Amino acid sequence: MPKFAANLTMLFNEYDFLKRFEKAHEVGFKSVEYLFPYAYEIEELVQKMQKFNLRQELLNASPGDWSAGDRGLASLPERRDEFLASLPIALKYLQALKCNKLHIMAGIVPPYEERKIYEETFVDNFRYAADFFAPYNITLLIEPLNIRSVPNYFVNKHREAVHWIKHIGKENVKLQFDLFHAQIMEGDFTQLLKELHQYIGHIQVASVPSRNEPHLEEVNFKYFCKIVDEIVQYSGYIGLEYIPKTTTEEGLIGLKDFL
Repeated sequence: MPKFAANLTMLFNEYDFLKRFEKAHEVGFKSVEYLFPYAYEIEELVQKMQKFNLRQELLNASPGDWSAGDRGLASLPERRDEFLASLPIALKYLQALKCNKLHIMAGIVPPYEERKIYEETFVDNFRYAADFFAPYNITLLIEPLNIRSVPNYFVNKHREAVHWIKHIGKENVKLQFDLFHAQIMEGDFTQLLKELHQYIGHIQVASVPSRNEPHLEEVNFKYFCKIVDEIVQYSGYIGLEYIPKTTTEEGLIGLKDFL
């Protein structure tokens, strides 16, 4: 059975963010992830992780101005300096939190413009970032986002992400496989995992179509876990990146057979 990490951006939203570490510990989680740490001092995050004996599974690089609609910088030529400046900051958090996975968001691109400049920027930025983080044994992740949730995001499908991973050609660039986005855009996740398992560096899950607890709605989550064990042979923690249907604690009761 896979191991699961609590995504503190989405879970335990009944509580202040810094309280969520304690709540994750109380219900038995050993590992956590969340989108962005940069609004908090490194020392206070480290203190929470140590106090509650938690492992940091994943961080995201700066997405730009999230409140203004930014969803990453890696493909945006006019934001290259901002992207480069974000890497040393991410490294400080990764090292302090002993985390070796960094999801770098690609960004939203104009839908009707020629894509070549965005593609070239994306590849160049990822190659630079891969070389920057390689000495620290940090894996960079590319996650496709579905067109309903994030219109005009640079990469929407998992096979497309693997195309870019191959083109970037760096060993520390991997695929972040998200069941929610994959099922919406591609379906047939058994075949998808068979094809792409060797590129997977991280996995996240949620139900489809409502992004609630992953055992609800249209995906047979028990079967998905079986495939992850047998085909992917994934040894990391799977991120529970879902929106609780009611409260986090109540939703976890329904997941008790998986946790």
